[in-house]
Amino acid sequence: MSNSTRCAACRFLRRRCRQDCVLAPYFPPTNPQRFAYVHKVFGASKITELLKQLPVHLRYDAAECMSIEAASRARDPVYGCVGVISQLQQQIIDVQSELVKIKGKLAVHNAQQQLQLEDGERASEQQQDELLWLGSTQHDPLNLDQLLIQANDYQKSHF
Repeated sequence: MSNSTRCAACRFLRRRCRQDCVLAPYFPPTNPQRFAYVHKVFGASKITELLKQLPVHLRYDAAECMSIEAASRARDPVYGCVGVISQLQQQIIDVQSELVKIKGKLAVHNAQQQLQLEDGERASEQQQDELLWLGSTQHDPLNLDQLLIQANDYQKSHF
């Protein structure tokens, strides 16, 4: 490669970029900060050594992983990627806890709805029983003693 199209790695290291430069495909001249971060964390010789040891089809992923780790280290020098992973795991735990709470509230709500439906059915049955009872006592309205006995029996059986 000519000096005007040196890769970001060769430009950063102030050296001539050769045709067979291992770093050129993964650190283009358009993003010099990417190599600067990776160089700061891993060092140029380590990056070159790692990439040469890998098959060509895996080198891009390796360079991408090193770049992500280096950028994470720049943001969080102590934890790097592990800090991000820990935060995401904590978010998962928090969301799972919230989901359990919501499922519990939903179960309580469904149980209350079921009870209201059952109470409504019982009230409807009681109204029908009262109507039947009133209908059966209407053919003899003067028999008050019989009416009181039936009312007492009704209360004992339904309450």
